Amino acid sequence: MEIDLALLADAATIDAAGKLNILGIFDRIAVPDFPGRHGRMCLVLRFRAGVNEAGEHQLAITLVGPDGGEVARANGAFRVTASKAAVAEGVQLPQVLHVDGIVFDSAGHYAFDVRVDGEHLVSIPLRVGGTRSGRA
Repeated sequence: MEIDLALLADAATIDAAGKLNILGIFDRIAVPDFPGRHGRMCLVLRFRAGVNEAGEHQLAITLVGPDGGEVARANGAFRVTASKAAVAEGVQLPQVLHVDGIVFDSAGHYAFDVRVDGEHLVSIPLRVGGTRSGRA
């Protein structure tokens, strides 16, 4: 299993055909004061799996702060279903996770770490700055 697309956006949807629609990709935000709350962001992931990876998988996403500590965590599961067409091409699984109201205690470098079945697949960086200091 791998992730071939991982980013943060203002908004994202998946249409009935499985096509991702993404608006406002970013890797930095600014908040007026600390601790500061960010209203909404979307974590966009696209998993690519082989037919041999059919079945249920455990997903863990951890937001890690500048000090390396855990700020937030989400756990879940997803199922890979393989069809005859997937034998040659593999399976693509787009996912959009809405992340609402995260509170950042300080400015700095944060990251969303994504693990599937305990294996780290990707880290999505996010720089958080304050608007009063002019940093973003």
